[in-house]
Amino acid sequence: MSGTATLPTIGSPELARTLARVQARRRWSAVALTLPLLLFLLATLLVPIALLLKRAVENPEVANTLPLASQALAGWDHRGQPPDAAFAAIAKDLGRLDEGAQAGALARRLNAEVPGGRSLVMGSYRAIQGDWKNQPPANDAQARERLLALDERWGDLTYWHAIAKNAQRWTPDYLLTSVDLKRGVAGGIEQVEPDQRVFGGILLRTFAISAQVTVLCLLLAYPLAWWLSTLPARKANVLMILVLVPFWTSILVRVAAWIVLLQREGLVNKALLSLHLVSQPLELLFNRVGVVIAMTHILLPFMILPLYSVMKAVPPSYLRAAVSLGSAPLAAFFRVVVPQTYAGIGAGALLVFILSIGYYVTPALLGGPNDQMISYYIAQYTNVNVNWGMACALGAVLLAATLVLYGLYRKLAKAELSLG
Repeated sequence: MSGTATLPTIGSPELARTLARVQARRRWSAVALTLPLLLFLLATLLVPIALLLKRAVENPEVANTLPLASQALAGWDHRGQPPDAAFAAIAKDLGRLDEGAQAGALARRLNAEVPGGRSLVMGSYRAIQGDWKNQPPANDAQARERLLALDERWGDLTYWHAIAKNAQRWTPDYLLTSVDLKRGVAGGIEQVEPDQRVFGGILLRTFAISAQVTVLCLLLAYPLAWWLSTLPARKANVLMILVLVPFWTSILVRVAAWIVLLQREGLVNKALLSLHLVSQPLELLFNRVGVVIAMTHILLPFMILPLYSVMKAVPPSYLRAAVSLGSAPLAAFFRVVVPQTYAGIGAGALLVFILSIGYYVTPALLGGPNDQMISYYIAQYTNVNVNWGMACALGAVLLAATLVLYGLYRKLAKAELSLG
């Protein structure tokens, strides 16, 4: 019949177009399902990381508040005194500033570079806002004379070097400072003076504490995870709940519990004294020992879970077969079982180490001044010094260390493992 619809045949262009439309709808449906997660990751992870990296190299204070002075210093050789035009430009720029925001930001930035920068900027600003507006300098030379008469520190090249160095909107200075480097007067990169090298030691301390915690977690978690993997499912599930219980407890509560346990009159010292293992109470608080013990306890589940998941996939028959062929039980374990758990060891060690290098609360409450990790100084720059550039630079160093560690792990393990 003429009104009967004909079905597309196999291989016809119409059937190919129909299949393409169906596949396209399926792809877009899959994208739509993952879109909320992608937007969540973009808003909570990628954008904050991008802003952190941007702030680590952003230096807008001098460029925004002293545009004329920055331009006047562009051709300065950094050896002799700046030109008279630079003094006049400084006076004009300071005369245009708003005391509440701009002058304060400039004063904080210069004071971070040179001690006394805050008083120099604010004192000059108030004088220029007062008398100079009524009687501005007639020429550049007079501007130099009046600035030097106002504050003789304007003749100190140290302040001019700081202004010229920070005249660009983007700077590597924060990142260089975070690894104990600096830009010299000529623009080259050099080490800071020995008495100012602090961040290298802090980074080494952070990595050393994290490595100690990672090793202890591995030594404690490996036998426990193997024992759990060999138990019947019912018993293993009950004991796994005990492993997961710390996730339901606040870190502050756990740290407070360790303070009670480790203090001089705490349960640990009382037990050691009653067993006559020590003659006097041990100092277990406000030092490295307390920090490592508490961090090991807090991070232990993060090592147990990857190891347990890998060990469950190792058939127990492998170990029995090795023993039946004449191998000693311990030798069979290390030669048959352990190599099959390398992926879990690597994943657990990487997870624990990365979490350790960012710890703040535990070292702050249980450690002494020489036990604080890099996160303590990030918080210090954020909350006390209000130096977001240095805080973000130190955060960028931690991020770089994390990415390097993950890259090394991927290269050594030769496996497509994901942090998630």
